[in-house]
Amino acid sequence: MIEIDVRGLSCPIPVVRTKKAMEQHPGQPLLILTDSETSKENVSRLAQSQGYSIKVEKTSNMYRLLLEPRVE
Repeated sequence: MIEIDVRGLSCPIPVVRTKKAMEQHPGQPLLILTDSETSKENVSRLAQSQGYSIKVEKTSNMYRLLLEPRVE
């Protein structure tokens, strides 16, 4: 699993890094770590548009987004 830590970064950087990881590791699950509600929403929209399923876990100070490629 590819882990991308975008905590402390403001948009569009989290989306750009997530998209780059999707392109470099097609078919691989990605774990995105963010501390921003806005980044969580924007990365989730990107993932849906690229055919990934999303599981979000919220801890006290961050979000963990597990993006899994959908199998067709």
